[in-house]
Amino acid sequence: MSAAAPTPPRRVDKPWGYELIWAHTDRYVGKILHIERGHALSYQYHRVKDETIYLLSGRLQLDVAHADEAARPILLSAGDAFRIHTGLRHRMVAIETCDVLEASTPELDDVVRLEDRYGRAGTTKA
Repeated sequence: MSAAAPTPPRRVDKPWGYELIWAHTDRYVGKILHIERGHALSYQYHRVKDETIYLLSGRLQLDVAHADEAARPILLSAGDAFRIHTGLRHRMVAIETCDVLEASTPELDDVVRLEDRYGRAGTTKA
């Protein structure tokens, strides 16, 4: 068996920074989220996707809530990890510019946006 050539990551620009998708199979996805200071991802949840994040650098506020709760902030520093179970409402807010490693199930389009400061399509009411 011969060795395969390296595959470059796929960069996806976002209003808050960008994602580098470095692995995408039918079983898992690996990406790095680069979030600029003061920016935030949408407040969202996933119907199927299950993910775990690991903060590589920076400081991050992770707002989380179950459907019937008010969001509560969790402060993460480099080296902290957090699992985001299916259905958990969440939003990442960069206190400092951050690089977040994300490992998840492969459902990249499974995003229900509840709030989005950038007015992106697909934002729904809870």
